[in-house]
Amino acid sequence: MKGWAAIAIAAASLGSAQPLSQPPLQLAQASGLEPAYPQPVPAMDPWYGYKLRLAALARQQGVSEGTIQANVPNLTRNERVIELERTEPIARSSGGVVGALQPYLRSHVTGSLIRRGQSNYADHYDGLRAINDRYGVDPAVLMAIWGLETSYGTVTGSTDLLQALASLGYYGRRRGFFETEFVATLKLMDQGVPRWRLKGSWAGATGYPQFMPSVVLRLRADGDGDGFADIWSNELDGLASIATYLRDAGWKPNVAWGIRVRTPANLNRAAIVGRTTAQRCPQVYRRHSRWLTMREWRALGVTPIGRSLPDNEMASLIEPDGPDATAYLATSNYRAILDYNCSNFYAISVGVLADAIAGR
Repeated sequence: MKGWAAIAIAAASLGSAQPLSQPPLQLAQASGLEPAYPQPVPAMDPWYGYKLRLAALARQQGVSEGTIQANVPNLTRNERVIELERTEPIARSSGGVVGALQPYLRSHVTGSLIRRGQSNYADHYDGLRAINDRYGVDPAVLMAIWGLETSYGTVTGSTDLLQALASLGYYGRRRGFFETEFVATLKLMDQGVPRWRLKGSWAGATGYPQFMPSVVLRLRADGDGDGFADIWSNELDGLASIATYLRDAGWKPNVAWGIRVRTPANLNRAAIVGRTTAQRCPQVYRRHSRWLTMREWRALGVTPIGRSLPDNEMASLIEPDGPDATAYLATSNYRAILDYNCSNFYAISVGVLADAIAGR
């Protein structure tokens, strides 16, 4: 075997799971292989060397040689996604500053999203009922996530995932994360998903649920019973996949995501401060109180606005706009939504949109 494939295999044998310390030509010569590309090759081209690294990683994880050779050698960099990654904050905000939730809700939970959500809910009613029976996840929440993520499938992204993920890995700030997603994309291709289908956001999210490729591999689901899990063009498959994700994140059937509440003027907030430090996005969970039952919240003077929770249901208090504005008691299902997108404003908007779609 000669050429690019042989050099890539040599890279794997020489430990190219770490950044290459030799340029491609020297690597080939050190392995006793003759490169089959025209001379001269840019001896110090780091992008070329990085593609060898990606090929080696994919091969080590069982991606077929045919898929690697058909897709990796000719990859070009996407400088736009590198710039977006360079300017993207590493840590997600806690959901915005105090006083900003209501403007956020007005811009994200729009009349159009509510009306189209209700229409899609009616169109998919039988399928949503079957998904609910199977996964136990509130269909209105599925609809809300679909609406907020892709405007009900109309905005799913057009960026080539392989090129974007390779470019982001090359940039290096979150190299391990993006390399894992790059290899997962190749594995999806091995499973028969064509590259033209694997389009998405600049950061690699794809399909109706906007899953990262590794999540697609793990959790995509068949929602209509046809034997295929197509999250790119089958709406019920996309909704079932969202349900699978939430169930995997700990969703409890027949429990509300949360409720709106009023807090009394004399509420002792120091006594209800949350003491647990979350391992994932702790700045988001820092805004949650400790867990109390609904009965205990009532005893403290916290009163529901509209529907309530069962007396024994555990919930934490969130006051995104401060002590004099609408607050929320959030259940464990709210935490499942946070697992989907770790932002309090996002999770509240999902819940508010879901309630509006369902007429609650």
